[in-house]
Amino acid sequence: MGEFDFIATYLAPLAGPPGLGLLDDAAIFSPPAGRDLVITKDAMAEGVHFPMGHWGADTAEKLLRVNLSDLAAKGALPLGYFLSLSLPKAFDGRWGKGFALGLKTLQDEFDFTVWGGDTTRAPGPMVISATVIGSVPSGTAVRRAGAKPGDALLVTGTIGDATLGLDIVLGQETGRKVSAATGEAIWHWEQAYYRPQPRIALRRLLRAHASAALDVSDGLIADAGHLAKASDVALEIDVDAVPLSTSTQMWLAAQDERKVGLSRLLTGGDDYEILCTVSQASVDTFISGAARLGIPVTQIGHVGHGSASADRRVRPRDSSGLVWDFEVAGYQHF
Repeated sequence: MGEFDFIATYLAPLAGPPGLGLLDDAAIFSPPAGRDLVITKDAMAEGVHFPMGHWGADTAEKLLRVNLSDLAAKGALPLGYFLSLSLPKAFDGRWGKGFALGLKTLQDEFDFTVWGGDTTRAPGPMVISATVIGSVPSGTAVRRAGAKPGDALLVTGTIGDATLGLDIVLGQETGRKVSAATGEAIWHWEQAYYRPQPRIALRRLLRAHASAALDVSDGLIADAGHLAKASDVALEIDVDAVPLSTSTQMWLAAQDERKVGLSRLLTGGDDYEILCTVSQASVDTFISGAARLGIPVTQIGHVGHGSASADRRVRPRDSSGLVWDFEVAGYQHF
């Protein structure tokens, strides 16, 4: 199957009006009046972000999910996306059908469409990226900068599930006592890794109450550092308050050293939950509003005054008051 056959067969049926049926080299879109566009881009490389040879629906879904998570942290609603695919020579119609199904699943769930992109063949591993466009009412996008001393630090969902899911799909569970977990737990972790839940439904609450926000992709501790740096504040984190799923709590209880296990969960990444700050006066409103949307939110700390030392901008403590240090705060590409 040639490039244009691939596009016509699998991608063109997914295109929205701005994409012009994927027959042109550009899209045409008129932004809605009174709204700002929010644009984000994430890339995924085979062997780094997904296992070798996983070219189907799971990978397509995750590509869109991680980009949608960036929009969610800004309080934005998705409109469309551009897709860039560098496909291995062995990628054929079997994989194309599955990949397109993964894209369609997310398009149907979040009501947005593909507007264009580029497709190539390469001798190396698959490399894919998406540029996703969303919108917010003008002037309301939530940034990483804006957290204020005294604000509460909140996180959605649970942390660490995707880290264990990645261990499983890469076959690295031996020695971490994942192999003894129940089938239900293993399924839960794999789903957390392959299908993170973009918190788009939280957008109005974030715009109304969050002083700063981002999504947790590199690891809770690392991303807390990014928010703290952008806002020029310090974040005090109670590591024992960080929410863990029942399956992950059981995993942690089975570890030889709890601190080592919990450190792994706090720095592993791929959570794609929202970390945000809100005023103390808004905490109950935010948490109860999120609960009505079916999204659990937990307070895990508060915002303090910034520190001159960059490595002390995030100050994790356990319930005894002991400050934790991390050799590596999260995933780093370089």
